[in-house]
Amino acid sequence: MFRQTKDGLLLNLKIIPNSSKNDIVVLDDIVKVKITAQPVEGKANKALIEFLSKEFKVPKTSIEIVKGVSGKEKTLLFRVFDDEKVKFFKDKFIK
Repeated sequence: MFRQTKDGLLLNLKIIPNSSKNDIVVLDDIVKVKITAQPVEGKANKALIEFLSKEFKVPKTSIEIVKGVSGKEKTLLFRVFDDEKVKFFKDKFIK
């Protein structure tokens, strides 16, 4: 689900487009991110990056979809190296 690499933090998640609100749901084995945008012409991916950027207070340019651009299951790379940010991510995703 979440691991640290030399390039930053990798997060595996499942996106749920067309939701009633933007939200992050952390379960035991998966992170689900609900997005209000429709999965049309990349709108859901753009909304996902914007939402996570605001949620974690990181620039949009530091978030990249490295796997699953056209699917619901995605792997995101967060180019985050600051110890406080890394701890924040770990506290958010590791139960």
